[in-house]
Amino acid sequence: MTGAAVDSRISALIKPTLKTKFRIDFEWWKSQDHNWKIYLQSFLCPEHQKLLADYSYSDQIDLINPATGEVTRVDALLHTLAEHCAKQPDFLTGHSAIVDSIFKIFLVNGNSPLNAMELSELLGKPADTILRTIGTGKIYKGIKPA
Repeated sequence: MTGAAVDSRISALIKPTLKTKFRIDFEWWKSQDHNWKIYLQSFLCPEHQKLLADYSYSDQIDLINPATGEVTRVDALLHTLAEHCAKQPDFLTGHSAIVDSIFKIFLVNGNSPLNAMELSELLGKPADTILRTIGTGKIYKGIKPA
């Protein structure tokens, strides 16, 4: 059995609590959902929806660390979404499904782990509702215990 298989079995046995930290596991999500980029495109701001209309799903960009000069290749869509669109004032609205809202919060906060109580404060939804949504063992949009 591989290490990943053991990890997923162990995490399936542990029941998350209100204090369990969650985050988006992008690698899990990419391997499980072939439409993940289409889902992300739906969150782009109007400006970037036009600019990335002809986006190739394999497009990557070079990011240069100004302090070290180190060059890193990153996914253009994910970078644009996290560094620009997620920072727009209308990115988080009360009109999204709860999983979409939770996902957007992780994009806004740089995917820093949050528990159901912290998410509750940010979403204005009960913490137990959030936990029942993302803490059931079924993984939605890659959101899982950190």
